[in-house]
Amino acid sequence: MSEKSLAGQVAIVTGSVRRIGKAMAMALAKDGATIVVHALASKDEAEATAAEIRAAGGKALVHLADVADEAAVAAMVSRVIGETGRIDILINNAAIRGEAHFTDMSLAQWQNVTRTILDGAFLCSRAVLPTMQKQQYGRIINIGGISAHLGTAGRAHVVTAKTGLVGLTRALASEFAGDGITVNCIVPGRIGGERSHTSGKGIAGMPPVGREGLPEDVADIVHNLCRPQASYMTGQTIHVSGGMFMP
Repeated sequence: MSEKSLAGQVAIVTGSVRRIGKAMAMALAKDGATIVVHALASKDEAEATAAEIRAAGGKALVHLADVADEAAVAAMVSRVIGETGRIDILINNAAIRGEAHFTDMSLAQWQNVTRTILDGAFLCSRAVLPTMQKQQYGRIINIGGISAHLGTAGRAHVVTAKTGLVGLTRALASEFAGDGITVNCIVPGRIGGERSHTSGKGIAGMPPVGREGLPEDVADIVHNLCRPQASYMTGQTIHVSGGMFMP
């Protein structure tokens, strides 16, 4: 038996060129998974992340796609299956954020955020689930946001989309549990260095643990949920926030 629990598996990590996305991709690659490094348009960054994975002894593909574009998602998944023959893990991490007072928020601003976060998770999940059903095995992780649980002024679109991921997680976990597929939602708290100009906006003080989190703190939990041994954990929303939110 391989010492790497994800050996032979294939993982799509959307939005995986930096910070939490990159940390998750690196953690899964280290445990043997072939990583599909995804970005919307940052080809150089995606190739750099893939090169870093390969330099560490891992395997990586690169694919650029708008996760809210149905045809683009279908093409990405088709390519991955064509090149690897399988898809075992999907991490819905791609997101865009913005700030606007609610009464000043345009419909375009609202839709631009919600389509990437929520529609993107819908399209990517729908695209990979038939393959996971055939395999009778799969792991889907949705990356939520602490603002969806604490509330944040000026981010109604982000809060709404991230809250929707919690519902999507429960719905998919219920519907596909019989196919050996688990679906969970990870909620990062204040992560140091990430979106420094807006990170933690509206959230006062340090977490009870006394420090900001690292991308690797989130990646470690995600990695554990992606392992075959995590078959009894599904439908859960797990906060990785240093105690900032205690449901």
